[in-house]
Amino acid sequence: MTTTAPPGSQRRTEPPTAPADGRRAVLRRIRSGNGFVFVLPFLLIFALFMVWPIVQGLWMSFTDSSLALRDTSFVGLDNYTEAFGDPDVWSSLGNTVFFTAISSVPLVLVALAMALLVHSGLAGQWAWRLAFFAPYLLPVTVVTLIWTWLYQPELGLGNQFLDTLGMEPVGWLSDESVAMWSIAALTVWWTVGFNFLLYLAALQSLPTTFDEAAALDGAGAWRRLWSITLPQLRRTTGLVAMLQILASLKVFDQIYILTKGGPNGSTRPVLEYVYDVGFTGYRLGYASAVSYLFFALIIVVSLVQFRLFRRED
Repeated sequence: MTTTAPPGSQRRTEPPTAPADGRRAVLRRIRSGNGFVFVLPFLLIFALFMVWPIVQGLWMSFTDSSLALRDTSFVGLDNYTEAFGDPDVWSSLGNTVFFTAISSVPLVLVALAMALLVHSGLAGQWAWRLAFFAPYLLPVTVVTLIWTWLYQPELGLGNQFLDTLGMEPVGWLSDESVAMWSIAALTVWWTVGFNFLLYLAALQSLPTTFDEAAALDGAGAWRRLWSITLPQLRRTTGLVAMLQILASLKVFDQIYILTKGGPNGSTRPVLEYVYDVGFTGYRLGYASAVSYLFFALIIVVSLVQFRLFRRED
């Protein structure tokens, strides 16, 4: 006797259809593109406030655009040719390079010394950290106001200290041979705190096994510092040096507020010359050409530093 299952009691298996596969593929593409949806607002803002001004400024460097004239004409490479032959461009570039040289070296070495001092377990850690980093939090106007009082020819603390030593007063901001050094000292005091934090973070992340093993072998503190600690800080030193050189090349604020490029243009950096030409002389096209030449110089310096540090690594 045979029995048959009632209709509908057996499971029916149907092969997947092509539309179902297509829907799954669409869902995968949507899920994979979710990140782009979140990034899109930033990309729009970046393109509006960064990419478009860069493109517009590059085009302006090939024209005779001016704040005083409404009509603009294409002049090709005339602005760049004039910039290469402009002695003011070369003098301001020399001032910028000189400031970078005299400020970057102490900003690296002083920051390293400060970090080593704090990391050594000096008493009052929080007070030292606050004292080293607090100036970096001050705005440039406050910093320049403080140092203007210090550099004041008659009542400033600098000349009063020299007077107690029986020395002649110094024109800290009025002497061409001293003004740039005075601005560099201000910059070191103001910005060294950021480099100090980078070095301190690097020191706190170093393994202690090598230092302890060297101490057991009889190595002194200076030997351990020179042979163990500093080699492990090589990459941090490269990063700090690269960031500091780029920041010093772009100096503008403190010089413009303190001296406005004086005396006799001895402290005028490239960016201030661009400002003077573009917004005082109304030559936006020529100012754009000078700024893009300086931008190309910064790119070259960055690439050279990157290659050197990568070769060391």
